[in-house]
Amino acid sequence: MYSTSVPWKVLSSQVSVSVLLEDWNLANNEPEADTLRSYVVQVVFDSPFLSVPVVHLGLTGFDIDQRDSARLTVKAESITESGFQAVISTWSNTRVYAAELNWLAIGS
Repeated sequence: MYSTSVPWKVLSSQVSVSVLLEDWNLANNEPEADTLRSYVVQVVFDSPFLSVPVVHLGLTGFDIDQRDSARLTVKAESITESGFQAVISTWSNTRVYAAELNWLAIGS
């Protein structure tokens, strides 16, 4: 039986976002205690994959106001062959001034 193998493709990079961005909303202290606040970063791959890759995110740094608890999540959503959305979220009275993350995409 004959089969062709497609080599693995791996791409990675770092994303840094902060209050210096005009639409940054994670430093606001919302009056609703359980209000989820999210900031979305659109990541575009340098070259597209042949199929939807697996994307791994890792939080590598953050700047959070020390007066409140540190609540922060990062996740990859809307993954396609050409990119994904990195969603950075916080809730309650946490104020996030900056976040850094690394991403790794593996596919063919």
